[in-house]
Amino acid sequence: MKNLVVFLFLSITCFVSAQELDVSAEFRPRFEYRHGYKTLAPDGMDAATFVSQRSRLNFKYESEKLNTFISFQSVRVWGDEPTLSTNDANAVSIHEAWAQAFLSPEFSLKIGRQEISYDDQRIFGSVNWVQQARRHDALVAIYTPNDKSRLDFGLAINENSESLFSQDYIANNNKAFQYVWYHTNFNNASLSFLMLNNGLAFDNNGEQKVDYNQTIGSRFTYGKTKFKADASLYFQTGKIADVDLSAYNVAANMSYKLSGTLNAGLGVELLSGTDMNATNNKLKSFSPWFGTNHKFNGWMDYFYVGNHSKSVGLVDFSANLKYQKDKYSFAIVPHLFSAAATVIDGSGVKMSDRLGTEIDLTFGYKVASNITLQVGYSQMFATETMEVLKGGDHNATNNWGWAMFVFKPKLFSYKKE
Repeated sequence: MKNLVVFLFLSITCFVSAQELDVSAEFRPRFEYRHGYKTLAPDGMDAATFVSQRSRLNFKYESEKLNTFISFQSVRVWGDEPTLSTNDANAVSIHEAWAQAFLSPEFSLKIGRQEISYDDQRIFGSVNWVQQARRHDALVAIYTPNDKSRLDFGLAINENSESLFSQDYIANNNKAFQYVWYHTNFNNASLSFLMLNNGLAFDNNGEQKVDYNQTIGSRFTYGKTKFKADASLYFQTGKIADVDLSAYNVAANMSYKLSGTLNAGLGVELLSGTDMNATNNKLKSFSPWFGTNHKFNGWMDYFYVGNHSKSVGLVDFSANLKYQKDKYSFAIVPHLFSAAATVIDGSGVKMSDRLGTEIDLTFGYKVASNITLQVGYSQMFATETMEVLKGGDHNATNNWGWAMFVFKPKLFSYKKE
């Protein structure tokens, strides 16, 4: 901690003569009540209640040729250590630490630990809902030939530590990736293309190997006056743990502004899955690798939030009604879930495709420019098919509630004229 304080002091002292420096913080305590969050509650099991908190200190420096950003972060659960503890198991870590060098007006290199987020965050996202969020150690080359187009190339090479010879990496994690992302705007529309080559480490009879899979796809958006729409299509191929992969994801959404304060929308998404009674050795389950998956398919996180991989996929029909006026916001988002592939119970009987219905409610209030209050409640009405996939009791009251304050004070700002 002493070294951190010294570093912060030196950073401010050195940067004060720079072009622009901003120092900000974030404090985000969140209370949660969980009884059926992520999975169905077993019969007779009591709910979990706790408060988690994210605390951040951010330094941002900008100049004509160089931008840098450093974000220190602490994530903990209230009471995870005794009040007189001499050791802090959840010490401060570095969430982001990157530098961006502008080699020309059109071309720059962004190098270091950074959040990578594109489009609607389905494949690459910051995963900001979870307190620790997601970041990558990567190099990203950015080419912006004009104000309407951008081309990014990114790569990551991951190791456990410095070593003299080759060593095994964390099993089932990405050993390396390379991607190309292109985005362009025209009239009232935009179009993006993404190609990702993702290498996952796995154990093969005591020897670690890396198999690469490819995600290729595009997203289109359109918006004019009161109407907005988007559609996306992604394919996946290659291998995962020596198994051939052939999967796809298709989604479409539209919304209409009913008034100055009220907005309504409809959406559908299909993520392919693998039949539970499949006889061929082929994986047909789509994986949204680094996406902000909490944003999609219900906020109770039953699907693709650290779960539901290599499973039966998902068909998600959703609607939403959103209200926003002055400092207040409210939304209701129902989801109708079905399996995209065959579900078989323990006795080999084919189950119904229908998984259940989830209702999500949120309320927001802007206390001040840098203080917001958010409250949410969700309930899952599951079927027997969901119970086959998740275990637990589909007849139990499976619900989740939360309340979160977000404080974002700006601590220091300097701009050289």
